[in-house]
Amino acid sequence: MRLPNAKTLLTRVKHAALAFDAWVNASLYDGGRSTGEAYERFQERMSVFSVRGWKRVALDLTSEGVTIGTGGAILMLALAQPAFNLTSDNWLKQQDLAVTFLDRYGTEVGRRGIKHDDSLKLDDFPDIMIKALVSTEDRRFYEHWGIDPIGTARALVNNSRGGGGTQGGSSITQQLAKNLFLTNERSLERKVNEAFLALWLESHLTKNEILKLYLDRAYMGGGTFGAVAAADYYFGKPLKDISLAEAAMLAGLFKAPTKYAPHVNLPAARARAVDVLHNMVEAGFVTEGQIQTALRNPATPVTRQRDITADYYLDWAFNEIKGLADAGRLRSDRVLTVKTPLDIGIQKRADQVVENVLRQYGDQYEVDEAAMVILDPDGALRAMVGGADYGESQFNRATDALRQPGSSFKPYVYAAALASGQYRPETKVVDRPVCIGNWCPQNYGRSFAGATNLTVAVTKSINTIPIQISIALGKAMGISHEARAAKAGRVKIIETAHKMGITTPLTDSVSLPIGSAEVTVIDQAAGYAVFANGGRRAKPYAAMEVKNSAGEVIFRHDDEKPEQVLSTQVVSDMNFMLNKVVEEGTARRAQIEGVKVAGKTGTTNAYRDAWFVGYTGNYVGAVWVGNDDHSPSNKMTGGSLPAMLWHDVMETAHQGIELKVMPGLKEGGRPAAQASSGPAAPAGGGATAAGKLSRRSFEVIGGLNGLFRSVEPAVAGPGQPKAGFKPAAAAEPVSGNLAEGSRSGGGRIETR
Repeated sequence: MRLPNAKTLLTRVKHAALAFDAWVNASLYDGGRSTGEAYERFQERMSVFSVRGWKRVALDLTSEGVTIGTGGAILMLALAQPAFNLTSDNWLKQQDLAVTFLDRYGTEVGRRGIKHDDSLKLDDFPDIMIKALVSTEDRRFYEHWGIDPIGTARALVNNSRGGGGTQGGSSITQQLAKNLFLTNERSLERKVNEAFLALWLESHLTKNEILKLYLDRAYMGGGTFGAVAAADYYFGKPLKDISLAEAAMLAGLFKAPTKYAPHVNLPAARARAVDVLHNMVEAGFVTEGQIQTALRNPATPVTRQRDITADYYLDWAFNEIKGLADAGRLRSDRVLTVKTPLDIGIQKRADQVVENVLRQYGDQYEVDEAAMVILDPDGALRAMVGGADYGESQFNRATDALRQPGSSFKPYVYAAALASGQYRPETKVVDRPVCIGNWCPQNYGRSFAGATNLTVAVTKSINTIPIQISIALGKAMGISHEARAAKAGRVKIIETAHKMGITTPLTDSVSLPIGSAEVTVIDQAAGYAVFANGGRRAKPYAAMEVKNSAGEVIFRHDDEKPEQVLSTQVVSDMNFMLNKVVEEGTARRAQIEGVKVAGKTGTTNAYRDAWFVGYTGNYVGAVWVGNDDHSPSNKMTGGSLPAMLWHDVMETAHQGIELKVMPGLKEGGRPAAQASSGPAAPAGGGATAAGKLSRRSFEVIGGLNGLFRSVEPAVAGPGQPKAGFKPAAAAEPVSGNLAEGSRSGGGRIETR
């Protein structure tokens, strides 16, 4: 058989390719024609459904509406996820702990937990109480589905008219959602979550269940929660026995419990009650004639001293107990008694000082908030102030607010430097221009000190030295490139800060060594406690001992030896340098006569945050002053109000106690019997008498003397500066809020 030659084979391949091409073309042509014919037949059949004119417009609008609605539903679902994540299958039972808190002396100071009091059923609530609440807070409560656009619009219109009376825009369901799941933080995210949670509550509870929970859980001022407790606190009677005038006064407390609390401002409380009575008439619940008696005979609360309560402290302590319960460390017990390290004398003093100083100097410095934490060197929480007014805002700025620490962060840098072995307090350093990339920090006044030593750098809060230290720490690891060495050094600084007690993530930027990474007040106190206790980690705690309902001790604070995070040599060196800050540097206003004090001030860019964190051998205290919205103050530095607040609280705290020596420093404190008389010292008792009294006796006598002083207008009240004090802004470096690569005049950005 003869095989075809190459020419014949090529001819056959060509013919086959032509045949395939012809087949493909024919198939595409036939397919296209068939498709066209099918489409024509489809159009003929669909033509019977075609519409024109207004029907076509309506159809197009409906189609667009469906499209937009679908997209909106997907967006709403995405926005709702964070809110729904706050709920769980047992959300109503998450608060089923009933906790009684005792101070360090065993005296009851408050309760937390089970806030929906079932002792009084909704059917037993007086009708006038419910009508007063609904007419003022949410007139369409039984008609809306959790969010009331009509009620919100009406409130906006009424409030815009002025006249003193105001109506709330949030429904009762929204307010309950905030109380159950959220904080009082003013943000768009919170409002969005509040709206979705309100819808969720409406789908899971009846209207009466929502109303009952709100009546039992709302904060009513004076440390009371719920209408039942408020009736007893303000009027000394059961809720079911209150009059119309008293119901109106209680209903006026729900939105602004501190502003309208009758034991704080009785005229304002009565004016608010009048607004509530008129709201009841407008809502049709009562007639003009029925309210006349209440108008002529307004409610009169029982005589009650304005108590200073440790609400921020107890909120934080309760969260600690919930954490222990969730970890299974409290067995299955739910009714608990907790002994805390709370020192009610220091707590009251802290509350008074914050209130008085903000009232006296807040407008001058353009600030309205402050936070303070006082610890024992081992972490025991002695006192806490989470804001200027708990009734106005339960958001705890001492534990939950993240703020830039400014120069008060530098001790972590210097601790890392000393721990590396490269530095000692007398080590020579040079204050000179230094840049990382195009970022160049500057000192206050845009000048440089030249050759100096580490102690002076800390005392004067020089900004360039911490940056140089970060570079040197990295170069000690064998990294020659300056920017990479600085980054490696910052990693070491972050590691040191976390070991010492900072629990929040620290954002790594070139400005981190001078305080741009955000921290909390309680973490700052914990970090500095390491210096005060000799180098050991000091985790803040409020639960010293927990007993169950049978009185059996089921938990004691761990007595295990805490981790040693800094050597005693590093602690001694840091205490020496930070003591110089108080005695010779930016924190002179924190000095306490006869007591060795160490600490560091901090002020951030535009004077947004001002700090002083200080300690003695006995106590550690961290103070922050600023504004919730991060607006600048009027040139307030850490050496002004924060240092003054710290001093006024700590001076009282050190009265009548045995002074402890700060680790590594020579004894410089006065004997307890020679304590200088202060605001809490017993009048006429003399310093010697103070030294012979127990701390508890001293506080009791001091409290009695405080009552006598409160009626002497010529004497400065607690927390007020001494005569002649002028709180001018100290010349203190300001740092923080510096983005990597920022420019300001030729690539330099000033950190004053």
